[in-house]
Amino acid sequence: MHMWQGVTVALIPVGETGPRLHRAARLEDAVHEVVERRLVKRGWEPSIITYAGYGTTEWVRVMARVLLSRPVPKTGWLARRGSADRPKKLRGWRSFATVSQMNAPVIITAGGERHEAIGDRGGFVDAVVPAKLEPGWQTVTVQSGDGEPVEAPVQIIDPAVTFGIVSDIDDTVMVTALPRPLLAAWNTFVLDEHARSAVPGMAVLYERLRTAHPGAPVFYLSTGAWNVAPALNRFLRRHLYPVGPLLLTDWGPTKDRWFRSGPEHKRLTLERLSQEFPRVRWLLIGDDGQHDQEIYAEFASKHPDNVAAVAIRRLSPAQAVLAGTLPSLPESDTSVVSARFGRKWLGAPDGAGLSQLLTEAELL
Repeated sequence: MHMWQGVTVALIPVGETGPRLHRAARLEDAVHEVVERRLVKRGWEPSIITYAGYGTTEWVRVMARVLLSRPVPKTGWLARRGSADRPKKLRGWRSFATVSQMNAPVIITAGGERHEAIGDRGGFVDAVVPAKLEPGWQTVTVQSGDGEPVEAPVQIIDPAVTFGIVSDIDDTVMVTALPRPLLAAWNTFVLDEHARSAVPGMAVLYERLRTAHPGAPVFYLSTGAWNVAPALNRFLRRHLYPVGPLLLTDWGPTKDRWFRSGPEHKRLTLERLSQEFPRVRWLLIGDDGQHDQEIYAEFASKHPDNVAAVAIRRLSPAQAVLAGTLPSLPESDTSVVSARFGRKWLGAPDGAGLSQLLTEAELL
């Protein structure tokens, strides 16, 4: 790893080095190695899932994951079956029934240049590489071994853009009641993804914002696992949300703890965006069912010049009870935000209400 124009560039192995891994991570890795070794002996091959990345005209962040997949016959009746056996109902647990390739080497080709990178212990590749690309949606490729290169979309943000949107997903654009553990597990692992509903008016609001601010990026920041990224992308497309990179987290133990910290993931991601795009003022959109208010207040207090406004979708009393919380912003953070932003700390129960408030705040 090294710094390139203020951005961390991953062009060398990013495997787990340094302090000893947490025992949960060591156990997970030991089981993973046994399973991976057996699947490789059975002929399973590396395959790549790419995620939407982003960057500027000078660099690009590429995100992907290397999985082990059963080889698909190129001829015969199995090849002709195509998608006939694809389940009509897509249950969430299928997203987690995957086996990644640990520390997998890949080749990233961006802007005509080739770069080497290595995935982490979960098979995830997250690399920032130098690339000369034009603003707009472009394409880079990621290749594992002798496999075919897989295309990855990347959104190149114009240097002239000074407004962007960072949006939470759960209970902000999609109704999940995430803070309630049993219901969250049901929504994530059991429920057919087509049964999930959108928060009223939010897709229209986002499209209006994109129209009012041409070229503005939309980042979807969530504590959800990368395993559900394909399902989330399908949901966003189905409900006509603007296309934008997902900023999710890994599934399972970390190097130093049993469970990952969702709030810490959001804090670090917001901090990273402020460094990568210092001229952009962000509209931060979330809900009051988790920690969005506290996280956004902290960020707004630390980076006031990087925040255009904070828009919070207010859960109804019934929704808040079902979510297992009646959240409130700490008094100290409320005073800081009110003093610094005034009308630009907004709250409403749906997209229509937030749209009206953003219009009054002169952001629409």
